[in-house]
Amino acid sequence: MTKLLVVMAVVVGAMSLAGEAWSSTETDDGLQIEITGKGAGKQVVLSQGAKEWFMLIEVTSENAVIVKQEKDQGRYLIDESQIHDQPMTVDEVDAAITDYVNSVKGRVRKK
Repeated sequence: MTKLLVVMAVVVGAMSLAGEAWSSTETDDGLQIEITGKGAGKQVVLSQGAKEWFMLIEVTSENAVIVKQEKDQGRYLIDESQIHDQPMTVDEVDAAITDYVNSVKGRVRKK
């Protein structure tokens, strides 16, 4: 667990510097994690078998939009978005991605 958190911290930190960088890793429980830089924001796709979790953070000079989706066998279970009236900083984007990844990993482990 600690090793994975360190790897994720390095990946997220490296992506902050790389802009459009891409990273992929697989956890011990078979959860595939792919993180892509999208301008000032990021996208993360987590998958395990037929289940997929997706989060996109788009950041502009005026606001930030966060989209979260969860699919199981192609059927959307969650499809939600939020608009923040101010842009998010790089640290806020990284924290939101890390929190999302950790919440998905926690739900996967409980099953």
